[in-house]
Amino acid sequence: MADVESFEKLKATQQLLKASLEKSTALSSAIDETGSRLEGMKHRLPSLEAAMRPITMQRCGYSAIRDQINGAIGPAAAVLKAYDVVRELEKSLSFASCSDLPAYLSATKRLEEALRFLADNCELATQWLQDIVEFLEGSAFANDRSLLSVKKALRILQELHAIEGSARLDGGLLNEAFNELEAEFIISLMESSATTITSIASSPLSVLVIQKLQAIVERLNAADRLEKCIFVYTEARSLSARRSLQALDLDYLEIEITEFVDRQSIDSCIDQWGKHLELVVKHLLELEYKLCNNVFEKVGSDAWKCCFARISQEFRLASFLQFGTNVTKMKKDPIKLLKLLDIFTVMENLRLNFNRLFGGKACDEIQTLTRDLIKRVVIGACEILWELPSQVELQRRFSPPSDGGVPGLVSFITNYYNKLLGDDYRSSLIQVLQIHQSWKQDVYDDGDDDALSHQIYSTMKEVGLNLDAWSKAYEDISLSYLFMMNNHCHFSQMKGTHLGDIMGDSWLEAHEKYKDYYAALYLRESWGKLLPLLSQKGLISFPFDHQDFDNKLLKAFNEAFDERYKKHSNWVISDEGLRQKVCQLLVQAVVPVYRSYMHKHGVLVEQDASGSKYIKHTAQSLEKMLSSLFQPKIGKYSSTKHIRFIGKLKNVVMNQLHVSLTAM
Repeated sequence: MADVESFEKLKATQQLLKASLEKSTALSSAIDETGSRLEGMKHRLPSLEAAMRPITMQRCGYSAIRDQINGAIGPAAAVLKAYDVVRELEKSLSFASCSDLPAYLSATKRLEEALRFLADNCELATQWLQDIVEFLEGSAFANDRSLLSVKKALRILQELHAIEGSARLDGGLLNEAFNELEAEFIISLMESSATTITSIASSPLSVLVIQKLQAIVERLNAADRLEKCIFVYTEARSLSARRSLQALDLDYLEIEITEFVDRQSIDSCIDQWGKHLELVVKHLLELEYKLCNNVFEKVGSDAWKCCFARISQEFRLASFLQFGTNVTKMKKDPIKLLKLLDIFTVMENLRLNFNRLFGGKACDEIQTLTRDLIKRVVIGACEILWELPSQVELQRRFSPPSDGGVPGLVSFITNYYNKLLGDDYRSSLIQVLQIHQSWKQDVYDDGDDDALSHQIYSTMKEVGLNLDAWSKAYEDISLSYLFMMNNHCHFSQMKGTHLGDIMGDSWLEAHEKYKDYYAALYLRESWGKLLPLLSQKGLISFPFDHQDFDNKLLKAFNEAFDERYKKHSNWVISDEGLRQKVCQLLVQAVVPVYRSYMHKHGVLVEQDASGSKYIKHTAQSLEKMLSSLFQPKIGKYSSTKHIRFIGKLKNVVMNQLHVSLTAM
């Protein structure tokens, strides 16, 4: 009788499990009670187990399976209660929407926790019931109704375990809830991005939208469902990036350097490049960086940095860096050095931004392109600077200017160094030299300025040697003196300039003295030989009578003066002050002597019937002619032989170049 009674009680336990399963179909609508229900369930399990334990504690022939049954009772009851909670949450979510996002997120979180609890305990209870089944099948109770009851309970638990799995699969309620959150993320992001073009003044998304996206991202990340959000976010912000760049007209980034019409167009593009790159990095990408961080900050840095790296590609950062690299591949010349320093200055101003924005592993490509660009700029700039003295020396084989003026090479070199040493370039050039020396592991303190000064001294020395060689190429010694006078005057005017400060006062003073020295030589050699013609000493050997002598003397003077005037009218003195001074000295030397001669001998000449033809000039006309000498020829450059070198220098030193270069 005791055995029967025990079986009846076991059957009652089976009915209790069945009744619990039937009750689980009754769904509750109070979603706010589900969390406390789960927690309460944990506290009720001990009492439930205590209530059922006496059933198995009865003295009967089933004492052998008592421990197994007792072990399975607790987890089985817990699973039933968890299933009850899951059904309540499923009903709640089936009628809910993301319009009340906090409530929807809370319900989704609770459902996931309940399913996780169900999975953990269902698996445990199932395992224990399987152990009981195996035990009963191997005992005298193999054909007993109790075994059938345990098997039925096991089948129920296995079905509950399947419910938890299906909730996460496509078509399952939890999966659908995650889909709803993904859809809400997309809608919120696209609506905001569609109405906003990235602005340099404010965040492209409102605070409310960012907070909404943050909450969704956090929930989906906990469920390992973040990849789609990252993809959609990247696409949406990339679209915004493309729209933001449309107004900048970046077609020049695709132009090959060889396709540019002239250097002026290249300069214009480099200027645009610097402004556009600064706008993109300091403003547009800065905002995207902060936005990525805000939206994905709670899911770890790897996710949002990868996201930002993808968006950066849409801002054509690689194209910007490649354009700079293309400039470094241009043919070497002094003006390229200025352009390389322009690029270096832009990159240096953005260095901190680059290090912060693109410092992660996700931005390896940008880091590589940036390093390559800086390396090319530094090496290219230093090579041009070191080679400049030898480039100047190569110009020595060409002929000097036929007008005795300042060669275009000399004008360019002085203006070039003044520009290079100015506020726009000097600090960048010093940094480039420092970087280059550090790569070579050279020791330097203040040596960079010394190295730069040494290169300038070397270049100016070569310029001086060129001038010496060119001065000897003139057949007319007077033109040689005029040429040297012009160039020493040009150098003496460097006082107060950056080049003058580098070269020093002694250098400036020496050129000032040489200017006066060659001016005196020019006046003596060219016009000094003219004045003796107006004296009897000049023609003492002529066997003429007195009147005829005066006529011949005046004729010789006129011919010599006209020949000199015609020749010297093709010569130039570039500096206006020096030109006026030389002309004044000529007037003071020639006109008084001529006036005195005409005062003494002009009457005699006029008395001769044919003498009037010898009076070609008056003192006033001579003064006017001498004062008009040495005028620069508009549109004429100083030396046709320097075209190969100087022709590349057009429009580079802004408005600083003299007429000798601007006409080229």
